Parts: sequence; structure tokens; C-alpha cells
Amino acid sequence: MSALTRVIARINPSNSALFVCDLQEKFSKTIQYFPEIVQTSRRLIDAARILEIPTVVTEQYPKGLGHTVPLLKEGLAENAQVFDKMKFSMCLPPADGVLKNVKNVILVGIEAHVCVLQTTYDLLERGHNVHVVVDAVSSRSHTDRHFAFKQMEQAGAILTTSEATILSLVGGSDHPKFKEVQKLILTSAPDTGLVQVPTAKL
Repeated sequence: MSALTRVIARINPSNSALFVCDLQEKFSKTIQYFPEIVQTSRRLIDAARILEIPTVVTEQYPKGLGHTVPLLKEGLAENAQVFDKMKFSMCLPPADGVLKNVKNVILVGIEAHVCVLQTTYDLLERGHNVHVVVDAVSSRSHTDRHFAFKQMEQAGAILTTSEATILSLVGGSDHPKFKEVQKLILTSAPDTGLVQVPTAKL
């Protein structure tokens, strides 16, 4: 019996895109760990800009929910695409131009169990590898967030972290932009409540 071959979805700047889902001002007080999620997403946006990775940003009903938070907007490359939406999924016609040129989509944003989940399903159905950056994705409740990650992984998404993603994109210290990208991760990503560290017993 021949061994099954598992396809490895290896990311690099030439085959990847960054999708930033609905990190808008109005969500700042309701999403768990919102400031930390934004800070971690900025690391990915900076890496995408440095490595010239196409970036798509969506805003869910911006008339009522506001626009992308300034910390993220100021980090975007000039050619990043920003569009508003009413559907949950980011897979809408404005994103088609980017999607036809990439195998891998790196996905960050909110909410895990709604827009991020529906985007993941749509991307997988289209044949893309989806890399969900778990320390840059959240929801209003930990329960929704936790089970959304389970659903995405069971559907075929790759759950990863911001640092693993950034280092995978450069592939090694011999990359010409490694030093520039390395600066983004010299400080560890902030705690986003994903791992409960046990307290020491006295």
C-alpha cells in the first residue's frame, strides 16, 4: 500500500496574500483582546509591506461601524486594496484580482466565528490554502473564538501564529530583507488569551 502524500502549504511572498478582516473602530470595546489583536495584525501588515505581499482589507458596513483603526491604516502599502462589504465573507469581486494570483491567503481579523470563518470556507472552496493567524483573530466571546478555530482547522485551514508566519515568509536569515523583517518580532507578540498559563502553587 502506498503512503498517502500530504500537500505542504508553504508560504512565500510570491505565492501569498494578506487578508485583514473588519478591524474597525466600533469593535474596539466589544472584541476580546482587541488592542492586542490590532497590534499583532500590524506586524503582519508591516511584513506584507516590506515583502511586497498584496494586501486586502475589508470594512463591514463602515457607515455604521466606522473604518479600519488608524494603527493599521497607516501601515498599509499604497497599493493595498480596501473595500467595504455587507456580506460576511471577504471573497467578493473586489478581491478577485488578488486571489487569482496566489495560492496562500494569510488571514487576520474579526470575528473568528463569523466573517473570518465564512472567508475561510470560501477560500478553501476556491482551492486556496488558508493560514489563520490565531493571535491576530478574535471574537466577542472566547467560546465563539475557540470553536471557530476548531471548525476552521477541521475544514482544512492551517492555524498558525504571527511570528511563525513572518519567519516562514522570509524562509531564513539569508533573505535580503530578513534584518528589516526581524525587527518586527524582536519583541514577542502580546498575549491574546489563547493559552492559559498555570499559576504557581504556593
